[in-house]
Amino acid sequence: MPLLVNGARVDLARPTRDMIRAHPQLEEKAKLLRSQPAQIVEPKGLLYVQQREFAVTTPKDGSVSILGSDDATTCHIVVLRHTGSGATCLTHCDGSDTEAEVSLIMSSVKSFSNSTGCGRLEVHLVGGFNDDRQLSQKLTNQLLRAFDLQPEDVHLVTFCVTELNDREEQDIHFPIIYGIAVNVKTAEIFPATFPVKGPDESLRSAHILTGAPLTNIYDAKTEQLRIGPYFWGPFPHVDFWLEQDDAQILQNLSTSPLAEPPHFVSHIRSTLTFLKEHPFPSRSLFPDRKPRIYKKNEEGLWEQVCSDKI
Repeated sequence: MPLLVNGARVDLARPTRDMIRAHPQLEEKAKLLRSQPAQIVEPKGLLYVQQREFAVTTPKDGSVSILGSDDATTCHIVVLRHTGSGATCLTHCDGSDTEAEVSLIMSSVKSFSNSTGCGRLEVHLVGGFNDDRQLSQKLTNQLLRAFDLQPEDVHLVTFCVTELNDREEQDIHFPIIYGIAVNVKTAEIFPATFPVKGPDESLRSAHILTGAPLTNIYDAKTEQLRIGPYFWGPFPHVDFWLEQDDAQILQNLSTSPLAEPPHFVSHIRSTLTFLKEHPFPSRSLFPDRKPRIYKKNEEGLWEQVCSDKI
């Protein structure tokens, strides 16, 4: 069954600008989203999702009320929601294996929605810009195609990607929105930044940098955040990369060096340092082969409930 906008099938044989022209409400909604200032989302009640991670929950969740992610340049943040059950998934896609990733998040949302007779699947796509290498446009096309291949109808509701999320300053292009959050109780989606991206930010970033596939980090039934167990070998040339200046790291380890947020290089350095300190996580981090489990405490903050902290 197809990807739909206002009940009409999207014609993926035509350029995305034709789709935008055919459905002006998509551009209007994107304009409205872009006009909102980014809200600072504090850790209470938040589940932060890094690149190549996803999380799904429902309005019944007593621990998590907000799913969010940011630092997306060429990446896209995807929110998939079932309007009947309220099951909501947020993921941060980078184009590594888009078709498989969309199938995975579809399954995760449907697993909470099978008993609900009414409602429909709605998708919201945000991120990317008019980058020189056209990586954003490629990812936009991949996501549209992947949702169109699904056996169920999927309704495209928000389309604030690539050219609809682009601004230009002194001939350099940037994304307008780098991050979004979704309130799983109300279904509101809004631009957002996140001062705290934990827990285990460096561990999760290391998992991504070593080539991890899309990973589910949350068990909504137990309301537990589950990190790992993750395994990798010594990161190639880690000492070399740590010796490089900021410009070299930016140029070589970013898909869009001119558009990255200011903390990009310090984030990469801390991740590389973590990889150097933990060349064999099977020994230093996960000797018992069990995940690091967190639950929200009474203050709404993540607290580890098993395994030793790093």
